[in-house]
Amino acid sequence: MPRKPQIDPSAVKRAQVAADAASTIEELRRAQAVLLPALLGATLEQTASALGVGRATVPRLQAAFRQRSASRGPAPARNWGGRRNVWMTLDEEREFLAPWLKLAMAGSLLVVSPVRAALAARVGQPIKASLVYRMLARHGWRKVAPGTRHPKSNPEAQADWKKNSPKRWQPS
Repeated sequence: MPRKPQIDPSAVKRAQVAADAASTIEELRRAQAVLLPALLGATLEQTASALGVGRATVPRLQAAFRQRSASRGPAPARNWGGRRNVWMTLDEEREFLAPWLKLAMAGSLLVVSPVRAALAARVGQPIKASLVYRMLARHGWRKVAPGTRHPKSNPEAQADWKKNSPKRWQPS
């Protein structure tokens, strides 16, 4: 059996005022996320169903209402997603990749293992290869594979050789 919500009566009054003055659907949902459990004793699942959101969103809406009513300012912007665990900023990554960029522009192949070793030395921890591949992709690097045929090949000469070649190989 779910536990009963403990909601402050002053929060209920603020939520009623906020629901009446709501100008966007998000403001209304935040207020209703507080009102439904407080006035009707609704569970998280019932509140989520009534608001048309997921169960995990209801506590987020309640927290956003509490935070907004405490600050009396505009609603905070969502900060979900993004690079939360970064070793270096984008500028530092660009600076780190600069020597390899010079080599690549000169026509040299980029091998990931030395990049990985240098990155691990700079960061001071072991680094997985996938992190290096993601960093390279983030900066627009891509794997360039050779074409399937030589640019100077002659398909007619190859077809002629296939037709007129000896049936078996003989040493000279």
